[in-house]
Parts: sequence; structure tokens; C-alpha cells
Amino acid sequence: MSDRPGPSATLAVDPDEYRAALRAHLAAAPELARFRDRQHVSTETRIAEDAALMSALAGDGGWNLYGWPEKVGGLGGDERHRGILYDELARSGLPVPEPHLLLETLCPAITAFSPHLAARYAPAYLRGQEWWGQCFSEPDAGSDLAALRTRARRDGDHYVVSGQKLWTSHGATARRLVALVRTGSTESRHRGLSMIMIDVDSPGVTARPIALASGDNELAEIFFDDVIVPADRLVGEEGQGWTVAMFLLQYERAMFAWQSAAVALRRLTDLRDLLVARSAPIPDGARRRLGATYLDIVTLRARSSQTVRRLAAGETVGPEASVDKVLLAAAEQGLHDLARDLLGPDFLLSQDPGLRAWRAEWWYSRSATILGGSAEVQRTILADHVLGLPKELAR
Repeated sequence: MSDRPGPSATLAVDPDEYRAALRAHLAAAPELARFRDRQHVSTETRIAEDAALMSALAGDGGWNLYGWPEKVGGLGGDERHRGILYDELARSGLPVPEPHLLLETLCPAITAFSPHLAARYAPAYLRGQEWWGQCFSEPDAGSDLAALRTRARRDGDHYVVSGQKLWTSHGATARRLVALVRTGSTESRHRGLSMIMIDVDSPGVTARPIALASGDNELAEIFFDDVIVPADRLVGEEGQGWTVAMFLLQYERAMFAWQSAAVALRRLTDLRDLLVARSAPIPDGARRRLGATYLDIVTLRARSSQTVRRLAAGETVGPEASVDKVLLAAAEQGLHDLARDLLGPDFLLSQDPGLRAWRAEWWYSRSATILGGSAEVQRTILADHVLGLPKELAR
């Protein structure tokens, strides 16, 4: 542990002081140098290193504990502090740890609906000692979560869970899964859903990694074969799963968008520096496209900053958060399409670690308009629930 002083207690209520102190720390902490400019050949290695970064930040002043309430192992503050952390990590050339993606999505909902679970497990998550997977989608349900079939049957003081999940985020490496399951009848649709936390090492749980086109095991297929889960692992009450899911969506939209914008700004700078280092003529129109991509990212950032401020103020963010999701997909795909076009044949063929990273990121960016609700679904939500546009007439 470093002898440098950590942040003062006032940082929990002063985001500007927190930003200044964090920026100075990241610039002067030699133990963090090993996390910069690293390239890994597998998802498992990358996430393990990201968890080590979380541990280093937590142990050397608690820098990544700000923005989280003390009851879950944090040091106080709000969503603004977490946004500042992601900004400053990206600005300093450090990765935004991948476990933070689902920490932002799952932890606020579990804290709100089952504080006993958050108090029990979130402190280890914040310190990189474990992370969780989001276990919602199923093979036959697609984007229609109300059609989920994985069942949890109450039996005394526990549930028996059986079924199959697909596209589980971090399912290949997570220690726990937060699963949306059916506790009511199939006909009850969203009213019959519950959310429950399941340990991956429970008997009857099988996780099969799903390799993306890049070869990374970002997702997994999960099988539950009569898995015994204590009843106190419910997130909220039985039958409240849809309410919990709608609550966490506002964090998935807002905080994930902010993280992604911070990383995208850094990657755009990396792309510019790479083009300059190559000393090759920049194709016609490239500067205009660089500028347009920058504007897309800044637009995303401006919009998501408004959402983050609303969350920090304790407001509930409704269907309008779909704007953040639509802008995020456009910015991510635009950035990586730009890299593909400007880097030329090397983008496809080079074995340089940096270019392999761009190639893997491009593959993953293809899912930006699908994961977490497709772009078409998001636009329909905005049309119906925000703009109040008339529904299409049936023909």
C-alpha cells in the first residue's frame, strides 16, 4: 500500500475535489503503470487484470469506492463520483474495468430491493474479489423478457431453479449470476417474474462460454438443473422481477453510456495518434469523419451527463433513457467503423497487439444495436412512451 495520503472525507460531497485528487493520484501512482497499454489474448485474463486494478484502487485510498453508499462497502457520494472515476481512468490511459459494467447495472437495483444481499456481497465486488453476471435472455424469448421460461419453484426455505439462459454477460467468468426467472404461470407474463442471485458453483449450474467472432468469451450459455437457491437470495419480493428489471434499466442506459463515452473519447485519441505515427497520407475526408465521430461521442456524453445528474438527484429515469442507448450504439459503431476504414489492410491482417485490439473491439461493436434491447425496440419505446406518436395503422 502506498504512503501517499488518500482522498479526504469531504470528497464524498465535493465531486470537483474528488476529480482533482484522483487525477493527481493516477498520474503519480507507479503501481498502476502495469495496467496501462496492456494487451491480453483472452477475456478471462483481461477481466482478472481489471479486477486487480479495482483492488489496487480500493486498497490505495478507496478511490473507486466513492459514489457507493457505506452500507455496501462504499465511501459515500453518488453517481457523479462514479462518472468522474471512469473519466479519469480513461484520461490517464487506464482501462475502465469491465466488472464495473455490470456493477453499475446490477448493484443499484440489488441495493434498492434487497439491501441485505448488497451488504453481503457488494463489498467484495467493489474490491475486485468477485463479479456478477446478468442472466436474463433465453433462447426462445429473444428481447421479450415477459416470455421467459426458466422456472424457480418455491420449496420451503429455498427455490429450485431449472431452465436455460443465453447471452449471459460475464457468464463465463462471474462468481454469481443475477437471474430473471419465472415464479408464476406462463400466462402471467411479466407479472410472474422474479429476480434471484445464484452462485455459479452451486450444484446443477453449468456455464458454457460463447466465443464471439473475435474469439473472446464475453458471454455464456447457462443451464440450471434443479439448482437449490436459498429463498433469501430473491432480489425484492416474489413476483417483483419485472419492477426490478425496469429499475435497473435506467442505470444500464445511463452509467454504461457514460462509461462508454469516456472510453470512446480515449480510443478516438488513440486512433488519431496511431494515424500520425504511421506517417502515411490520411485519406480524403478522414478529418471530416474524425470530427463527425467526435461530435457523436460528445453528443452521447452530453445526453448521458443529464441522465447521470438525474440519478444523482434521486430522480427516476423512465423510457427517455432509451435516447442514451440509441446514441451509444451510433457512437460505438461509428468509432470502430472509422478505425476499420482508416487503418486499411492492417486492420484486418496485422498481428500487432494494438491492431488486434481494434479488430476485436470492432467485432464487439456490431452488437451495440442489439445487446440490452435492439435499436428498433429503443426507437419504438421513444415513439410510444416519450414522443406519443400515433401507432401505425394495421393493414
